[in-house]
Amino acid sequence: MKPNTLIAIILVGTMFFIFGFVSWVNSILIPYFKIACELTSFQAYFVAFAFYISYLVLSLPASVVLKKVGYKRGIMYGFICMAIGAAVFVPAALTRTYAFFLSGLFLLGAGLTILQSAANPYITIIGPIESAARRISIMGVCNKLAGILSPLIFAAVILKASDKEMFGMIAEGALDGAAKEAALAELLHRVIGPYSVLAAFLLLFGIYIRFSPLPEINPEEENRETPGETSRKSVFGFPYLILGAIAMFLHVGTQVVSVDTVIGYASSMGIDLLDAKVFPSYVLTMTITGYLLGILLIPKYVSQTNALRFCTVTGFVLSLCVVLVNREVTLLGHTANLSIWFLVALGFANSLVYAGIWPLSIRGLGRFTKTGSSLLIMGLCGNAIMPVLYGYLADRWDVRQAYWLLAPCYMYLIFFAIYGHKIESWNKRKKTV
Repeated sequence: MKPNTLIAIILVGTMFFIFGFVSWVNSILIPYFKIACELTSFQAYFVAFAFYISYLVLSLPASVVLKKVGYKRGIMYGFICMAIGAAVFVPAALTRTYAFFLSGLFLLGAGLTILQSAANPYITIIGPIESAARRISIMGVCNKLAGILSPLIFAAVILKASDKEMFGMIAEGALDGAAKEAALAELLHRVIGPYSVLAAFLLLFGIYIRFSPLPEINPEEENRETPGETSRKSVFGFPYLILGAIAMFLHVGTQVVSVDTVIGYASSMGIDLLDAKVFPSYVLTMTITGYLLGILLIPKYVSQTNALRFCTVTGFVLSLCVVLVNREVTLLGHTANLSIWFLVALGFANSLVYAGIWPLSIRGLGRFTKTGSSLLIMGLCGNAIMPVLYGYLADRWDVRQAYWLLAPCYMYLIFFAIYGHKIESWNKRKKTV
């Protein structure tokens, strides 16, 4: 491995760790805000919506920024935007204004949109496209390891053992009036210290990246168009890219639903928040297991395409088990319905889907690489839409039946993995070799 490539992987891996730390804390922010701001399930899942909708709104502007200022300076701007978003949590907590928190989450997501627009194509084309899934898997390990740690660290810093009694009193209506308002205000004020530290760290790390040895790249040159592709007028001339963007939307949506809703699902089984906080870590541990297998097996023993096919089929089967299997078990010290462990196992099924979709969708885009990457980043808004849709269904049906949302998503992902990524033309279905 070339020294520059190794430096790039280390620095981008650190960035993915930060992405994961900031993103996956949403899994505990959702039930936290639901209690502290007295929200319905539908309202609480706007945490994910506000954070991830920026991918839809700002992906194309992000590509313009990167084209104008370059990758390293653009990455610095992304971190600065995230720092501002984290800082907004301070006045939001002081005023106990949920909309203010959502605006801070949107700014965090906006900065992350710029960073993802740079980091994903960077790690895809820094080496051979055939082993891109392996490099993305390494990034995934960094991201999900942070995802395991962030809810646990947040819970350790923000929540107290005595909160269990307070949550019970609020649920039973034993606290009301001024006492209730004071307790909820004190609960929200606890985010001020952690998010102030986070804002300072994001600002300093962004400045560091600007002057770091991270090499600049030329995506259009590195990801050349294949022979015969120069006649395409826009990204819409690449059917596999458009189908891949839809697949990305559904994949990240199913992944975030499995992580961000698992605490609420555990709570529906009588597991309180202080104990349920570990379930997102279980999901992400399963995801890391899948990533590690991908690093070991791809591409030497298993192609990234076959890994994608296996994961999508497995995800479909597990999604059906979540809603159809009904049996109580005790595992890892938790007495709960077996279905929650199938939800946890979805972490494994989701592990190599992103790593499979990205290189299959971005291959051979040439001069359309930045725009194509932005289109795939737009697909990440599935993280915003799917949790809110799940919350709506959970309020109308119940938290378990709402998981029927996952099955059709995995059906489409199976289609893309088997056939959709091969479609080269909208009129004549010419397949790749």
